[in-house]
Amino acid sequence: MLANYFPVLLFILIALVFGAVMLLVGTLVGPTEPNTEKNSPYECGFEAFEDSRMKFDVRYYLVAILFIIFDLEIAFLFPWAVVLDTIGIEAFVAMGIFLGILLIGFIYEWKKGALEWE
Repeated sequence: MLANYFPVLLFILIALVFGAVMLLVGTLVGPTEPNTEKNSPYECGFEAFEDSRMKFDVRYYLVAILFIIFDLEIAFLFPWAVVLDTIGIEAFVAMGIFLGILLIGFIYEWKKGALEWE
């Protein structure tokens, strides 16, 4: 029974050793003093170590919703398009409803001004 799991265990062991070696090489070769640019906020747009109740612009959430809308659309459209000729009219109607819901979300984003960045 252990012979069946040996390749998986070997793969996990190799992955752990490889990860440990890469971390060790990174700490030995990489710079040890980060500068102010490296410590500045770059994804969320505001300082991370301030008051947790501070107010920030809601456009960050709107951009995240916009990303989810397009990400879901692409994730469902590719497999659907591949088998479109075999799945029938019911799937075509279901995808039309799905795209209609995504279109409503896109129109909401457009009306809220998420596509206009200052």
